[in-house]
Amino acid sequence: MYKILVDSREFVLSKQLLRSGTSIGANVAESTAAQSASDFIHKLSIASKEARETKYWLMLLMQSRLIDYNYSTYLKDIDEIINILTSIIKTMQEKKRS
Repeated sequence: MYKILVDSREFVLSKQLLRSGTSIGANVAESTAAQSASDFIHKLSIASKEARETKYWLMLLMQSRLIDYNYSTYLKDIDEIINILTSIIKTMQEKKRS
């Protein structure tokens, strides 16, 4: 998506999308080396926030119609990522309380 946006000369939103989108994976990767359950939850919570920001940028691009593109696959994927992260976070929070 970043390349498509840059090729269409959309530089600001493309960078925002790239940053938030890649931050999801970076925070998930960091969570694998978490020092505690709280640290794990914190890192995945950041990943979740970045996923929601990524969805925001995709929605903004779609609604602004800056480029003619079908965003449905990306929106479906980001919703799945958000749901997975939310589920993991809730499960870990429940385990912590037990």
